Amino acid sequence: MTASLRKLGSSDLEVFPLSLGGNVFGWTADETQSFAVLDAYTAAGGNFIDTADSYSAWVEGNVGGESETIIGKWLKAHGNRADIVIATKVSQHPDFQGLTAANIKAAADASLRRLGTDHIDLYYTHFDKPEVPVEEIIGALDELVKAGKVRHIAASNISPERLAASLAFSDREGLARYVALQPHYNLVSRDTYEGDLQNLAEREGLAAVPYYALASGFLTGKYRAGTSVDSPRAQGAGRYLETERGRRILTTLDEVAQAHDTQPATVALAWLATQPTVAAPIASARTPEQLPALLGVADLTLTEEELTSLTEASA
Repeated sequence: MTASLRKLGSSDLEVFPLSLGGNVFGWTADETQSFAVLDAYTAAGGNFIDTADSYSAWVEGNVGGESETIIGKWLKAHGNRADIVIATKVSQHPDFQGLTAANIKAAADASLRRLGTDHIDLYYTHFDKPEVPVEEIIGALDELVKAGKVRHIAASNISPERLAASLAFSDREGLARYVALQPHYNLVSRDTYEGDLQNLAEREGLAAVPYYALASGFLTGKYRAGTSVDSPRAQGAGRYLETERGRRILTTLDEVAQAHDTQPATVALAWLATQPTVAAPIASARTPEQLPALLGVADLTLTEEELTSLTEASA
């Protein structure tokens, strides 16, 4: 499936059109299940794994870093580090809060230890901290790149103003420059990216790697009126059913999925993958059985008419 790899913005990274979300590793998927999902994803040609140093600190008894630790053990067991693009994030780990220069560097070292590797391919600022000057943040990230600990840098949850200031500083000083952006973006949440942020990313050559690509599972179609789903995310996904727009999107997803003999989730990801700047949506799976609907995005081509109907349904 190497033919379907996409170049990530201006970087030299080539990634599979679906990034595997590592948020479930050490949360709803234990180590054995996580290994099975990672095995199935890479067996299908996948090479782009997304995690964060804070995953999954929100789980009782966890301290943060569980996901990175599991991924590190899996990489060691397979000896396949060179084949995998690892993305992780800094700012939210309970022991490494914020984006001061000292914290960024300490957090990166901790992530490298857990991942059992000497470099991170794509290092995101997880949540921007406006109280820290962009000069300090970019300066610290540039040091990590120069030290060979990070190949490329990226941002998530950042305003257009702060992103523009960061890019301008990098350009002015000749320092490492953001190559990607991880926005909250999907069919039911378009205003979280479309507009100023997307326009800026397009203008500056940044790739988008959207999170919540399936709206906490809502766009898989498993949440329907009168059904209950056993999932930690059910409440969040269920609220979309209460809106006319949410129901309209599901109906359109069903129609397009039926025409292609595929799943609503595959269609939702395929719509996202065609949007300007988007390189690879992020989606996670607790079990290998959940993967085919996600991996299908690599092979599904929607017609202009189908894309338009989805865009209109979600307007």
